[in-house]
Order: sequence, then structure tokens, then C-alpha cells
Amino acid sequence: MALAIRRVVTGHDADGQSVIAIDGVTTNIVSRRPGHSSSVIWTNTSTPADNASAQDGGLQDVAACAEQGAIFRVVSYDPGVAPRMHRTMTVDYAVVMSGEIFMVMDDGKEAHLKAGDVLVQRGTVHDWINRSDAPCVIAFVLIAATPVEMAGKTLGPKG
Repeated sequence: MALAIRRVVTGHDADGQSVIAIDGVTTNIVSRRPGHSSSVIWTNTSTPADNASAQDGGLQDVAACAEQGAIFRVVSYDPGVAPRMHRTMTVDYAVVMSGEIFMVMDDGKEAHLKAGDVLVQRGTVHDWINRSDAPCVIAFVLIAATPVEMAGKTLGPKG
């Protein structure tokens, strides 16, 4: 499924008046594996974010979050999407916009998520598996987080 996401971004003109700075369908679609497509809606490299900048925060191909930053992206997982166990070094807020999907943890346990469900992913190893016959679209906000340490070992990205 090709993502077609209308993105409206506000800003300020030279007089400080609020304006619609961007209104259009995103074109920065990337795929990291078969059955997956993703579009960065906005990203910032620091918190608090710089609302004075005129830079388009959605034009970056961002695989990982900046140390003090955040990423807002929308991802589509087609039926049978290629598996990819991975860990993000962030706290991720996810909202299933359409379809359904299984989130699989590294211990094999699963959560079945459907449209309207929300998820808070806290730097854990996981995979997304779409066993349905329709695409699943999820909106994600990834926010920089302190890595998890267990038995004195920092758990970094996996696969």
C-alpha cells in the first residue's frame, strides 16, 4: 500500500502571524524491508523543539532518534510484512489508525492491536507481524529516552 498522508504544518510569517506553512501529501516515503513503508511527518533534534526554525522537519530520512529529539512518523505494514526483530532507544507512542497487527516480544508473547488501540513501547525488542489480509497503518511518536540497564549492561539496538 502506498502511503498518501496529507501533512499540514503551521508556522509564523515575518510579522509573527500564524500561517499554514505546508499543506500537501508527503513524498518522503521509505521502505526498510518488503511489505513496509514509512513517512517521517516531523522530527526535531532537541527538546524543547525550535518552533522559530523554518526548516521542514519532515524531509529527513530518520532511522534513529537524536539523543534529545523526537520523530513523528506514519508506517504501513502490508499483509505478510517481512519480519524484523529490533529495539528502539526511545519511548514510542503508537496509535493504530487502520487495520490490525501483532506486536511480538523477544520472549514470544504477542499483543494483537486493532484500529483505535494505543501502545507505549519502552525500548523493548519487538517485531510487527500483519497476519490479516489488509494493510495496517500506525502513527508513531518516538521520543529520546534513557537506555535500559540490566545487571550493569546497557541494552542497545538489536537487529
